Amino acid sequence: MNFGEFMAMLGKGNLRHVYLLSGEEGYYIRKAKERILDLLFPEGTGREDALQRIDGDLAMDELMGRIETAPFFADKNVLLLQDTSLFRERKTGGEEAEGRAKRAVDKKMEGLLRLLSDMPEYSYVIFVSGQRADKRKKIYKAVEKFGAVLEAEAVRPWNINDWLQGKLQSMNRELDREAYVYFASAVSVMQQISLEYLDKEFDKLALFSKERRITKESMAEVFSGIPEVSAFAFLDAVSARDARKALMLLGRQMKEGTYLPLLLGLIVRHVRQLWQAKELLAKGYRGKALAKPLELNPVIADRLGKAAEGFPVPVLKKAMLELSDADYFLKTGQAGGEVLEHVVICLCCFDRMDV
Repeated sequence: MNFGEFMAMLGKGNLRHVYLLSGEEGYYIRKAKERILDLLFPEGTGREDALQRIDGDLAMDELMGRIETAPFFADKNVLLLQDTSLFRERKTGGEEAEGRAKRAVDKKMEGLLRLLSDMPEYSYVIFVSGQRADKRKKIYKAVEKFGAVLEAEAVRPWNINDWLQGKLQSMNRELDREAYVYFASAVSVMQQISLEYLDKEFDKLALFSKERRITKESMAEVFSGIPEVSAFAFLDAVSARDARKALMLLGRQMKEGTYLPLLLGLIVRHVRQLWQAKELLAKGYRGKALAKPLELNPVIADRLGKAAEGFPVPVLKKAMLELSDADYFLKTGQAGGEVLEHVVICLCCFDRMDV
């Protein structure tokens, strides 16, 4: 299950005796784990006596023993296994050694699988892994059948809407169209999306905005300090071929000490996306249909496609060559921010220059 489905299942109060929380998005895993523990221990009662936190794995015999052991001072026996490797793809060694090890492990694993399929009424197990689980493994299939599995996929610009809708519902708020475009644009240029960070920023937004519908102005007031917001405004100016605004925003970024290779990387990524969008447009892709091949939020993909229509392919090709040279000059200390300004001018003013 994805995060939304998993939390909806927990919202019905239907507790399972075994869970697997796995994947790269630690925010989803933390939220799911907290919700399960809240259901197991309403108001925190009995948690200290019943909860066993285990880092890594236990020997199979010991794990089964702990699951079967009845609690003495509580009505539940809850095992929380952090960073378990039971669900990871196993790397094989030599054929003969692998065969012996596999037979020994399989025998114990069969016992664990039987136990997971018929858990004692008093026992609960929560497996946690920060990596994607191997769905081919028998233990994964057992947990999926007799318990519940959270697949916490890393959040990217094109799949952040699930998180956003859930967050807005919890705040009893909604975004107007301009505010949504503003948010999606900022997220689209983030090198890494931190849901922990965005969660806190939206909490600030809830305090700042008194109205149920959040406007672009309210969002800009809270998000204006985020470096990515200035970055997307700069790239938006490049897309609009507004040389004056683009150079002003680029200059502000450099004045604030933004690492020049980082700025170069943002421009390279944007020019590459414009070029890709241009090729997709030639193949008949239009509007939000550009989202999947570009791996972008549909609204942002649509805006990028419209921007790409204004750039001839030779201009984008020349810009990539200029950026390649800029990368070399910056890394060798032969140039500074002026090489980035030159690329911006070439992109925004190509109709007044020889290309």
